Amino acid sequence: MKRIVVLLALALLFSQSDAQLKKRIAVGVFEDRSGSGYNHLGSGVADMLTTALFKTGKFLVVERGELDRILSEQKLGESGLVTPESAPKVGKLLGAELFVIGSVTECGTKENNIGGNIPLFGGSVTKKTARTVVDVRLVNTTTGEIVAAEKKEGSESTTGVAVRYERIDFNNTSSWNDTDIGKATREAIEGVIELISDNLAKIPWSGKILKVNSDGTLLMKPGSEGNVKIGDEFDIFRQGEDIKDPDTGQSLGAEETKIGHVKVTDDALKGKAAKAKIVEGKDIQANDIIREAK
Repeated sequence: MKRIVVLLALALLFSQSDAQLKKRIAVGVFEDRSGSGYNHLGSGVADMLTTALFKTGKFLVVERGELDRILSEQKLGESGLVTPESAPKVGKLLGAELFVIGSVTECGTKENNIGGNIPLFGGSVTKKTARTVVDVRLVNTTTGEIVAAEKKEGSESTTGVAVRYERIDFNNTSSWNDTDIGKATREAIEGVIELISDNLAKIPWSGKILKVNSDGTLLMKPGSEGNVKIGDEFDIFRQGEDIKDPDTGQSLGAEETKIGHVKVTDDALKGKAAKAKIVEGKDIQANDIIREAK
């Protein structure tokens, strides 16, 4: 019942924001701090979150392959783990406004035997309570600020044949998706999506100039897949030097200068981009930032 209420609340929230510009979200591999010994637990939970975000239809979600490519190019390690310090840099390279990082701190079951062994299933009849806990942090990639940090958890109780979860590879969703531990994890993931939805308004939407044409038009991203529509107007900004905290060395963001204004005239590249007319401004360049006009 609790899960149904959460899903209905999310559906209502999303139905009210259909016309809003979609923000781009990247999900890093979650660190496994559960001590469970499950194979690929952190990457499996991150994949479940990525898929769930995509299925809402309300976000632009960075594909895992795109993230892996950037991590490889930046020599940030083979683990796929992104830290609060590296998230802003990686997020900017991916064009994401929000980076979700976190860890799985608990994942497992507590069992009470209520029957004898059943050799056919490799387990025994038990009453089981599965529980998954994830700690997540939402990082604003523009400022490096952690806009939210919370613990989300899920649980599922069943009675039946105990499954030996050490045999499950969490990179293979089909092997654990419909188990009690899978259902508990989905409940925790639903909490993460609700947290993202509650905090995304704190992060300004942004796009980027892809190409400037000689006829006074340009290509920008995203297009209709990000809910950009013909007739929409945007301001163009040039980002200045990255400002770092002299004490911590952390990025504090960068100053932006408004350099132009555009109006969308056509959708382009199957919705991945939009064509816009330059209404105001000169010396506009690829990689300049697009923001909603005020």
